[in-house]
Amino acid sequence: MWRNYLVVGLRALAKNKTYAFINIVGLTVGLAACLLILLYVRYERSYDGWLANADRVYQLQTYISASGRGGEQKDLQLSAIAAGRALRKDFPQIEKVVWMRSFSPIVIQNGDPQQVPTLRMVDSNLFEVFDLPFVRGSAATALPDSHSVALSESEAKRRFGDVDPIGKTLTIVDNTGDVDYRVTAVFRDIPRNSSISADMIARFALETQFADRMQQVTRFGSQQGWNFVKLSAGSDAAAINGQLAAWEKRNIPDEVTNGERTNPGDDMDFALVNIRDVHLGKAQMFGLTPGNDNGTVATFAVIALLVLGMASINFTNLATARASQRAREVALRKVLGATRGQLIAQFLTESILLALIAMLIGLALVELLLPVFNGFLETSITMRYWGRDSVWLPILGLVLLVGAAGGLYPALYLSRFQPAKILKANKSSADTAGSGRLRSFLVVAQFAISIGLIVCTAVIYAQTRFAQTLDAGYQREGLLQVTNLDFRGATQAQSQQLVERIRRVPGVQAAARTQIGVSPDGNSTADFFLPGATSSVALGAYGIETGFFEAMGMRLLAGRFFSDQQGKDDATTPFPVQLEAERALVARGINIVISESAAKRLGFRTPQEAIGKTVRGTLTVPEAGLVPGTIVGVVSDARFRSLREPIQPTVYVMQKVGFAQVAVRFAGVRPAEIRERVEAVWRQTVPLVPFGADFADDLVRKQYRQELARGALFASFSILTVAIGCLGLFGLAAFTTERRTKEIGIRKVLGARTNDIVRLLVWQFSRPVLIANLIAWPIAWWVMRDWLNGFDTRIALTPVPFAVAGLLAMLIAVATVAGQSLRVARTNPIHALRYE
Repeated sequence: MWRNYLVVGLRALAKNKTYAFINIVGLTVGLAACLLILLYVRYERSYDGWLANADRVYQLQTYISASGRGGEQKDLQLSAIAAGRALRKDFPQIEKVVWMRSFSPIVIQNGDPQQVPTLRMVDSNLFEVFDLPFVRGSAATALPDSHSVALSESEAKRRFGDVDPIGKTLTIVDNTGDVDYRVTAVFRDIPRNSSISADMIARFALETQFADRMQQVTRFGSQQGWNFVKLSAGSDAAAINGQLAAWEKRNIPDEVTNGERTNPGDDMDFALVNIRDVHLGKAQMFGLTPGNDNGTVATFAVIALLVLGMASINFTNLATARASQRAREVALRKVLGATRGQLIAQFLTESILLALIAMLIGLALVELLLPVFNGFLETSITMRYWGRDSVWLPILGLVLLVGAAGGLYPALYLSRFQPAKILKANKSSADTAGSGRLRSFLVVAQFAISIGLIVCTAVIYAQTRFAQTLDAGYQREGLLQVTNLDFRGATQAQSQQLVERIRRVPGVQAAARTQIGVSPDGNSTADFFLPGATSSVALGAYGIETGFFEAMGMRLLAGRFFSDQQGKDDATTPFPVQLEAERALVARGINIVISESAAKRLGFRTPQEAIGKTVRGTLTVPEAGLVPGTIVGVVSDARFRSLREPIQPTVYVMQKVGFAQVAVRFAGVRPAEIRERVEAVWRQTVPLVPFGADFADDLVRKQYRQELARGALFASFSILTVAIGCLGLFGLAAFTTERRTKEIGIRKVLGARTNDIVRLLVWQFSRPVLIANLIAWPIAWWVMRDWLNGFDTRIALTPVPFAVAGLLAMLIAVATVAGQSLRVARTNPIHALRYE
């Protein structure tokens, strides 16, 4: 019996090749797109699930309240060293806590200095928390002391080739000097779907690394790294999180500044977050790897279902539309003794067979597209047919689901035909009530989905372009940002000489060293007091040198820039810190330049009103006291970070030491050429430090790289839904016009012109598109409003994308139907009526 069903199903497909082609192509595209998206969704939700004992590994996160003195909500994956140590002390169910810091230092091997992109330094054995697999060594023997380092398999291969690296020495250049580290282990490369990443993991002694800034070890407000926690078996993290409010009060001491008693814990909360929930979690600031959010992943999952639904709708529409061609077949089968159950089984078999053929082609398409997909999204998605994370079960489920969803209603619909009514007077199923309304409803659903996705794509693209082209308060074009200036090997004398030589490079208009630049990795704040005030205001505080504002292209709103001729402008003090010099600075006072938003936060109504006013801030060590700062200039706000983060109100302090980078303004020369010239100066001046530089435009693009990739992916699948909808509409129009051939012939005999008939048929298929607009617009507006609210600055949600999407959908529908309608309308009525 089943063999007969298969043979009949294949013959039915071969008999109507147009019907089979439209359905197979539509289902193939729909299934391939659905599989790609579902693989992406599964990949995003698989982060750190591969890790052994992942249910016991947690990250301590810090949530800074928007109601605090800074006025900005910050959900950080970072936490203070002191927080992790206090947590371990107070909760016996915590088995291990490891604090990690991250930077890109210079590593010297055989006298050759190289920069390592991702070196992580930990205060104890990280592998007792993260049970990573090893190529050489083990978790027990890795990182036994503060001069040991473990390498990833790729890093070990790159540095030592096939030679055993165990026992070899690498020199890491850090703030404490050149320190030799012994290679003690080689671990397997950490998968991309992980919230941690590392090429090298070195263990350090906290007392040595922070010898010049030990006050940061005890301050809960100093978040400079990540605390990873391993709970003992059976421990409940939720119970610990429930006690953290009381724990804060016990452990975080009050701080008294200018007579103001504050507690950092009043503005921050802590939480233990399971390592598997970090990637899609609440805190996405300063993660070790780029994060995502549940909303985005859920949106793509919905798109996958919509694409699949569109393909299934095509099948249902076309199956019911061609019912007239199968009505006599059904009638004859029933006359010959077939039951309704057998007919339903027959039609479902045909539907599942169609879905199976489409799935096989779709799988080949996915295999071809997956490398491109991975490269585009910077993922490592794989498709395994067997074993762990295999796809054969989802594939089988999709085939059965699509086959049943697309074929169940047509099967029930076709199998209920009454033989007597069908065979009597050449009556066809086309007269059955209700089928036309169902098809209209499904066409409306298809175009509502397509229009909604077009609107969303347009808004996402517009917001991303807005973010990239927004006036950031500085000039991106013609700006080169040189890094690595803070590494050991670049002395203060070399640093000064470097910037002076860069200023003399042909094409360079201005150059200045700075602690803040485009797309900064860190954040620095200080507390400021207005005269007579006992409550402080938290503002960003960064050191710069003269020429910085000119190099960045920032606008002066009031007052003046810093000048080397103004002695009070210079706030330089020796490094390492000398208390006497810091106290002398407090006694003398300094001049400062503030941003426009900092002036507003300090309570000044206009930039001009702030000029000449004095504020006192925690710009030095607490023992020295508050530094009086006279405001001599107000500059435009500069959006150095992503548009998703609020602009930081900033105080700029002029100094001559302690810089990490150089801002270089150039004009009249090609970017590649200016980079080569600056690099040549660097290599002559600072030969022991690797050169690093990026153009501001490239840095901004990197900030929105994920948004751009996801937006392009969103647009691609939106186009697919439109294509699938048009394919179905074309097939439906073909079958409908074929069914109405005699009606069109009669209309032409009675005087109807070709244009009249085309307008009639086009209007019939245009009405569902108009209704679809009314459904899609409010839903798309609601979704995009919430998405745009995630940005600090956003575009206005105008009617333009909605009108454009509606018009585009109408034009596509008209173009799809018009050609078929025109062909039928031009047919000689004699051919249509010759049998009447």
